[in-house]
Amino acid sequence: MGQTSMLHVRLDDDLKAQGNAVLEAIGLSASDAVRLFYKRVIAEQAFPLELKVPNARTRAAMEEAHAILRGRKARFERGEDLISSLDG
Repeated sequence: MGQTSMLHVRLDDDLKAQGNAVLEAIGLSASDAVRLFYKRVIAEQAFPLELKVPNARTRAAMEEAHAILRGRKARFERGEDLISSLDG
């Protein structure tokens, strides 16, 4: 291996902890995962994940989910109400 250099990335603490836990379960370190990512970028000459612009229906659902999270309240008070709304 040739000369190495550092790559510094800022992540939310929770995101980092969750990601590292998954990587550890797979048997990889964060450094291993970044190296693999870069190797895929080089091999494919593209971003190795499919990125899509969400359609209008998906964007509306995403906005609704964000609004629910911002309001910190459930849309349905009972599970039965949720099921009923799906039925009809």
